[in-house]
Amino acid sequence: MTVATQRPPRVQPDHTHRDVSGGWLRPTVFGAMDGLVTNVSLIAGVGGGGLDPSKIVLTGLAGLVAGAFSMATGEYTSVASQNELVRAEVEIERRQLEAYPEEEKAELAEAFADKGVEPELAEAVAAQVSQDPDEALRLHAREELGVDPDDLPSPVVAAVSSFVAFAVGAIVPLLPYLAGSTNLYLALAVAGVALFCAGALVGKLTASSMWTRGLRQLALAALATGVTYAVGRAIGTSVS
Repeated sequence: MTVATQRPPRVQPDHTHRDVSGGWLRPTVFGAMDGLVTNVSLIAGVGGGGLDPSKIVLTGLAGLVAGAFSMATGEYTSVASQNELVRAEVEIERRQLEAYPEEEKAELAEAFADKGVEPELAEAVAAQVSQDPDEALRLHAREELGVDPDDLPSPVVAAVSSFVAFAVGAIVPLLPYLAGSTNLYLALAVAGVALFCAGALVGKLTASSMWTRGLRQLALAALATGVTYAVGRAIGTSVS
């Protein structure tokens, strides 16, 4: 008597991906890093110049507010301008599709053929796709402009992400002072730990070495902080 063995259920592969085109990741990472580096350098500069802790805190808070608004404004303008340019180019492509439908259909078939589709099948697919003007426009935009006109990043999301991330990064070097410390080097140490952790987090998100990314970010920030501290020290000494 043969006993049938039950096979385990087949596991379906997971094809889900993280959102990489929503317009939030780049400004968030850039904003946090910029907030950290900008404010720790600013604090090191004025601290090296001999300012007392209360003035260092005031300078750091002013740098936080000014930097956060500057980053948000820049991100909003940048993303909005890019989207306007894309929409203008897509509109040109729309007019081309309306004026020269056969030529555009042939262009789309050629693009499919370049990707390895048999010429006859490429022409058939292009003809079928071209029956839907919106889908044809989307495919032409992706092929010629490298963008999806229906999935453009939001300038508001980019601006808010950048503002919040910069503020969070910029407050870190001030935390020791806000907790009552007057030690500049403690603030620099706290910022250094945060910079390493931020770089390591980026490494984890991008599936690269966390140690390499963390140390690289720390080294770049240390260079900026060291130079600013030296300038502040030199100017403070000469003024005093």
